[in-house]
Amino acid sequence: QVASSSAMHRTLNARQFGLKLIANVTYGYASASFSGRMPCAQLADAIVQTGRETMERAIRTVEARPTWNARVVYGDTDSLFVELPGRTRAEAFAIGREIAAEVTKQNPHPMELELEKVYHPCLLVTKKRYAGLMYEHEGQATPTLDVKGIESVRRDGCPAVVKMVDKSLWLLFSSLDLSAIKAYVLRQCDKLHSGRASVHDFICAPEVKLGQYVSEQSAPPAAQVAMRRRKCDARDVLELGERCPFVVVHSPLSPVARLKESARRPEELLFARGTRLELNAPYYILKRILPALDRLLGLVGVDVFGWYKLEMKRTLRCALDRAPADRSYFTGT
Repeated sequence: QVASSSAMHRTLNARQFGLKLIANVTYGYASASFSGRMPCAQLADAIVQTGRETMERAIRTVEARPTWNARVVYGDTDSLFVELPGRTRAEAFAIGREIAAEVTKQNPHPMELELEKVYHPCLLVTKKRYAGLMYEHEGQATPTLDVKGIESVRRDGCPAVVKMVDKSLWLLFSSLDLSAIKAYVLRQCDKLHSGRASVHDFICAPEVKLGQYVSEQSAPPAAQVAMRRRKCDARDVLELGERCPFVVVHSPLSPVARLKESARRPEELLFARGTRLELNAPYYILKRILPALDRLLGLVGVDVFGWYKLEMKRTLRCALDRAPADRSYFTGT
C-alpha cells in the first residue's frame, strides 16, 4: 500500500493510466476495419464478448446473494454501480469488499474487481453521466463531489454554468433542501439581469475547425468570431482544433440579432465605448444555465424553468406596482 499523497503513488497511477491507454488503442486499431492500421475484427469481437460475459456473470453474482440485498443499477465496460438500499456507509464498504472478493475469485488472474468508492447520495443521469458525494474509505469525514460527463466537467461551456451546477448539486446532496437551490439559482439569474455578474464567468471557448465547415454562414458562433478576427488581422489565424473565446451580447440597437451576430470577442464587451453592449442575459439563462440544471434537477421532480418564469412574473408585477399612476409613462406619450 502506498499513500495517495506520495510521489510513488502518482508515478504508479500515471503508469496504470498509460497501460490502460495502450490497451484501448490496441482494441481501437483491431476494430477499425476501414481506416485501421492492423484490423482484426475477430480479436475485437472476442474482447467485447469476453467483457460482456464477465460483467453479466458479476451482475448475477451480486444479485443472487440474499444477504447482500444488492441490485446492480448501472454497468459500463469495467465497472458496476451497486445499490444497497437501507444500508449505512460502513455497511456499504463491508459489502462492497465482499462483492469484490467474490467476483475476483470467479475470474482468472490478473482480472480483479476492486471496490473504488461509495457514493452517498448519488444521481445517475444517463450512461457515463452521473454525480455524487464520494467516499473513498470509511474514515473519510468530508466527502468529495465527484462529477462525470455532465456540464460542470465539459470544457466547451462557460464557467457560470459549471459553478451553478456544482453549487446546486452540493446543496442537493448535502442538505436535500430544494428551496435553498431555488433561492440560489434565482439570485444568480437576478445578478445576470442586473448587470452585476462577472464577464469572465460567461466566456465560452469551444474548439474551432476553420476550413471544415460547409459555408461561412453555417459555421458556429465561435467560428464566426474567429473569421472576424482573421479579417481584422491576417496573422490572427487559429490552428485546427484551437479554442476561440467569445461572449454573447445584447445591444438595444439590434435587439433581435441572431446568435452568430451576437457572438463577440470578450474584449469588445470589456472595452466597448459608445456601443451599449451588455451580456445577453436571456440567452445565457434560457439556453445555457437552466437546461443544464433541468437535466439534473428534473430527475427529482423540479421544474427549473417554472421557477424562473414565476420569478420574472413577480418582478414585472412589482415594477408595475412601483410605476407612476399615469399609464402614458409606458407608452411614451
